[in-house]
Amino acid sequence: MGHLPLIIYNKLFIVPSPFDCSQVLRSLKTLALRMKQHSESSLQIAKYLESHPKVEGVIHPGLPNHPHYELTKRKTSGDSGIFSIYIKGNLDSSKKILQSLKKFTLAESLGGYESLAELPSVMTHASVPPEQREKLRITDNLIRLSVGLEDVKSLILDLEQALKAI
Repeated sequence: MGHLPLIIYNKLFIVPSPFDCSQVLRSLKTLALRMKQHSESSLQIAKYLESHPKVEGVIHPGLPNHPHYELTKRKTSGDSGIFSIYIKGNLDSSKKILQSLKKFTLAESLGGYESLAELPSVMTHASVPPEQREKLRITDNLIRLSVGLEDVKSLILDLEQALKAI
């Protein structure tokens, strides 16, 4: 009886393999460099999109117009590679942009080393009731971008050509 809790503990918790642990340890060595690249590239792209005529707004904490810009500057040493944009258009416009992207991959999982894009209203937040999405400003013209480690100029060119689709 004295060993029962140990048996239950071993059956309930997942223990990573030695290989998984070695992969995590290996990737930690370059984490700071990768995060710096994500941060710098996403801010460059956000600044570019901020002045684009087909973009209604950009939500990036590294931009001075973000409501938490000052807090971000005080509390962090960089921004995430993930941010959102509102395009001038509707669901069809958003779909055209996402279908036109070549460097950004359409995906619900954001934050990897490759650049990804998603349309929250029909992907991650599709199960949220429409009136709640509206309150949260999760509209059909909201696109989330996760900037990866690719060349920032090629990512900007990709967004430029995709925005021409609307």
